[in-house]
Amino acid sequence: MGKKVVIVESPAKAKTIGHYLGDEFRVVASVGHVRDLPARRLGIDIKKEFAPDYVVVPRKEKVLAEIRKQVQDCEQIYLATDPDREGEAIAWHVVQAVGIPPEKAVRISFDQVTKTAVQDAMAHPRQIDMQLVDAQQARRTLDRLVGYKISPLLGRNLSAGRVQSVALRLVVERECEIESFVPQEYWSLDALFRRREGDCETFTAHLFKVQGENPELSSRQAVDEVLAALEGVVHQVSSVKHGHIKKKPSPPFVTSTLQSEASSRLYFTPRKTMRVAQQLYEGIELDGERIGLITYMRTDSTHVAPEAQTEARQLVEQVWGKNYLPAQPPNYVTKAKSAQEAHEAIRPSSILRTPKAMSKHLDADQKKLYELIWKRFVASQMAPAEYDTTTVDIQSGPNYVFRANARKLVFPGYLAVYQTEEDQEDKEDHLPPLHQGEALDLLELLPEQHFTEPPPRYSEATLIKELEARGIGRPSTYASIVMVIQDREYVNKEKGRLYPTDIGKVVCDALVESFPREMDYGYTAAMENELDQVAEGKQSYIEMLNAFWGPFSETLASVGKGLKEAISSALWEAETGRVYTEQMCPRCGKPLQPKRSAHGLFLGCSGYPECDYMVDMSDPKHPHEVQDEYATGEVCELCGGRMKIIRRGQQEFLGCEHYPKCKNTRPVGGFSPEIRLLAAQTPCPECGHQPLEPKSGRYGEYLFCPSCKKNISPQKLGQGKQAKQEVDLACPHCSVRPLEFHEGRYGPYYHCPACGKNISQKAMPPAGQSEV
Repeated sequence: MGKKVVIVESPAKAKTIGHYLGDEFRVVASVGHVRDLPARRLGIDIKKEFAPDYVVVPRKEKVLAEIRKQVQDCEQIYLATDPDREGEAIAWHVVQAVGIPPEKAVRISFDQVTKTAVQDAMAHPRQIDMQLVDAQQARRTLDRLVGYKISPLLGRNLSAGRVQSVALRLVVERECEIESFVPQEYWSLDALFRRREGDCETFTAHLFKVQGENPELSSRQAVDEVLAALEGVVHQVSSVKHGHIKKKPSPPFVTSTLQSEASSRLYFTPRKTMRVAQQLYEGIELDGERIGLITYMRTDSTHVAPEAQTEARQLVEQVWGKNYLPAQPPNYVTKAKSAQEAHEAIRPSSILRTPKAMSKHLDADQKKLYELIWKRFVASQMAPAEYDTTTVDIQSGPNYVFRANARKLVFPGYLAVYQTEEDQEDKEDHLPPLHQGEALDLLELLPEQHFTEPPPRYSEATLIKELEARGIGRPSTYASIVMVIQDREYVNKEKGRLYPTDIGKVVCDALVESFPREMDYGYTAAMENELDQVAEGKQSYIEMLNAFWGPFSETLASVGKGLKEAISSALWEAETGRVYTEQMCPRCGKPLQPKRSAHGLFLGCSGYPECDYMVDMSDPKHPHEVQDEYATGEVCELCGGRMKIIRRGQQEFLGCEHYPKCKNTRPVGGFSPEIRLLAAQTPCPECGHQPLEPKSGRYGEYLFCPSCKKNISPQKLGQGKQAKQEVDLACPHCSVRPLEFHEGRYGPYYHCPACGKNISQKAMPPAGQSEV
């Protein structure tokens, strides 16, 4: 029997695993997905229980051919793709596309690419989990149905997505909150006190109670009333309370918190964070051996393997001391929805590989991210930080109470290794040694005016945090969600904050009005829970899709084509600042419609393509009719009409003025009129095929026959397979005459049928001299 084959997703992972397995194993990579739904059509047969029409991903034919070659004579195939639904689906697609016999294929998975983890997985193979595959297929089908059914209703260059559009709604609604926000005035009141005892220290306290209630200082008048009431009153310490608090460390990273922390600390985008984390997971070269440095980075579980906790506790005791260890290893509450997907948190594969030791093996980005993951995990296994607290209340007259707080760090615990932004904001405050009944002097009252502020705009990190809190999306989708709404130009990022564009606002409003169920936060989160139930085998994915499609198809039918016109009018109003009123085309009398292209807003005739009248509105203050721009000297070789310069997005080409009767087009600055005319009107001299294709090479223009695959010199056209042209000249090599005249790619030449020599015109004797 042949060798055993291990199939992974990435070449880097294949290289790492290849170090751990013996010569009896061959490791090959699928390089991600090998099959998917077709790009330019729905690819789902709704009437046949949503049967997908999978096609090979472009440029993956060679990958599949290589996998087929490797598995031909093998005795066992291990499918070692990533340990999530996506990885399970990729393994299944490889089996289907390659045609691997089910009895030969087994599935293995591991959360970290280390020798121990890989060998343990090899010892415990299983079958492909079709429940996970179904869950992934269901998600892909849902996304395809929403995207391909709604997007055509929105108009040109606009699109919708099942989860991305809901994320867009969050950004748009936050912007609406900010725009409609009305600041409210409020005041705070601090008092500067001085002791009469000891060193007469001073300290500050804030107004805490007014007649036993929380103070409401909404205006300067209210503040002045308090200031007046406090004149001449006695200030005395009414209570002093001492306490002790413990602050626990944050759990180790999951996908969302890693992306959030990498954004705020390292200024990494979510996409960059996941790319660098993927490199650390798949393996880094360490002294001649490739080792995965972190566990799998797409997870929502905070679970930590017992052996990893044991290793961390040993390191903490050795470096920081036994008092930095909690009595028991901490157990963090996990957010994993399914036991089958309850992976570990993101942590170092070995805590003994310290950032300092790894720095020489990592590039700058890898080093930063690894250090962040390492410190967060070590801190999560350490003892809490401890603070001594003091709370002092000062009675000022009968009705007012001021309060002063102090906190002193007495044991750093996990803070010795890692501090979150919240930890960094916690500052130590000190108070003098006050005691109950102590009289104080009021030195100054310090009123300060404030105004309430609107909620902050989302950053990529806070948007992901909000999606996670609402149960929308999953770890493998967060990064793509926030990038897609930017790539579609629905959202712009400025100084780290997300701003919806006019297009984003209009599309969001239209979708919320037309598809309220699909754009609802609760419904989208419920769909994620249903996908989890499919993964757990508690629900059939066909039943789930049927339950979705029924109401969705009814909504599609009710929306119809009116949505496109509504969006165009709304965009018109947003960009021009005025409501669109119907205008008629001056050429044909049909209504003009507001439309949008890559160049901006314009009015186009509803009779297009028969009438192509348009008005450029990219500058609303200076609209102008778009005049036909004809290319000088360019004539349609099919009908003789003039050729117009047509612009579509970033493309520019020539089109016949008689469109749509004549649909001839060609690139701007293309071939000469002579060669185009020859190509259109002359059959191939070899096989008779017509038309020919004009081509251009290093030696000039020529013609190509797509039937017989011949390159044809323009001079040969019309000769076909006629008798060879002969000239009464003698060969300079053998004196035989006549010679044959030919046109070659380097110019005219003569051929001698006797000696077989080719002679250029320049090599022939000059006129009047001997030909021999």
